[in-house]
Amino acid sequence: MRYCTESDIAGVLANLEAAAPRIVVSGNFATPWELVRIADEHLPSVRFFALNPQLGFPDRDGVIIESPFLGPAGRRNDRCDYIPMRLSLAPRLFSTTRPPDAVFIHTSTPVDGKVSLGLETNIIPAAIEDARRRGAPIIAQVNANLPYTFGDSEIDVEHVDYALIADTPLPSPNERPPDEAANAIGERIAGIAVDGTTLQMGIGMLPDAALGHLTKRRHLGVWTEMLSDGVMHLERAGALDEVRPIVASFLFGSPELYQWLDRNPRLVMRRTETTNDPGLIAKQPAMLSINTALQVDLYAQANASFVRGRTYSGFGGQPDFVSGALHSPGGNSVIALRSWHDKSDSSSIVPLLREPTCSFQHSAIVTENGMASIFGRTQHEQAHLIIERAAHPAAREALWAAAEERGLGHRPLH
Repeated sequence: MRYCTESDIAGVLANLEAAAPRIVVSGNFATPWELVRIADEHLPSVRFFALNPQLGFPDRDGVIIESPFLGPAGRRNDRCDYIPMRLSLAPRLFSTTRPPDAVFIHTSTPVDGKVSLGLETNIIPAAIEDARRRGAPIIAQVNANLPYTFGDSEIDVEHVDYALIADTPLPSPNERPPDEAANAIGERIAGIAVDGTTLQMGIGMLPDAALGHLTKRRHLGVWTEMLSDGVMHLERAGALDEVRPIVASFLFGSPELYQWLDRNPRLVMRRTETTNDPGLIAKQPAMLSINTALQVDLYAQANASFVRGRTYSGFGGQPDFVSGALHSPGGNSVIALRSWHDKSDSSSIVPLLREPTCSFQHSAIVTENGMASIFGRTQHEQAHLIIERAAHPAAREALWAAAEERGLGHRPLH
């Protein structure tokens, strides 16, 4: 690993052969912004490939963002190329249709001949491996503020070609305490868990609220894509199994969380091919997959990504974890959502999805109104339970009319 100046990095980028080189970038909340800035200032055309790209990527002619999971920088951006893809399969893109011309990573300072990817493992190990096979440069932004995490996040310094020191601050979410509806949903989801349950939490207030109601459980495991402060609180409450490692693929939380995870042997960061492999998920005992959705229909299909004909995020890891959890011994897959969209003043339970389906065949649909336990139920029973147990009371009459029209049963006589 050779430490360089900004002008050195610009020279490396200028020597890339492609007219619009594809640069795979650590995404989510570990973007190496100094390297992105240098590329923007010195490359007329460039393709940034990143998971969940955050605001800060250049928005100009000549810059294209590629992603299998959109973030704020990709939404409503006509220069963004969304690639529909389960995240478990996304690393295959580098050896097939999306080979990297360079890789930008965000790392810790070196320790014993290694650097750590810190907050973001995900697809980066696969990108590094393919770049090395192709002779493409791997460039690190080395940041003393980044926690050192173990597992697949550790990279030999000899596998990094160039490094730029930039000790930038790390992002953290704005604290949003769960409201009454989120607490009700979280409490119902927590009621599904048993001692020994393995947890996967999607992004958002509702999965976080569920974690807050699990502190009395014991011997819980964690096998998840994203890890946040809720897991730290479970550990301190004695709810997690001390023998089982905490497995995650990316992190986002408070400065306290980052300090707790720095060189913490309890955490093992794994690459996407591992964390999102449905076969490996299925091997976790009593896997409980907790994900959110924008809409659910009477056929128990969930849309977690598409809004008014546009991609909001993408399939993400939801299909991987839904499938894996349902094959786990004692496993469950839960979709959590509010029954009513306040902004659009409409029901989140609809007769039939008009947008692409992200996942289906769940164990339960949970809202603030109740829980529809639908696994193993007939199509008619599913529709009945979703309407009566999950839908907002103001939407039930219209949903029953739609159910009757579709041959899904008749409203009960109360």
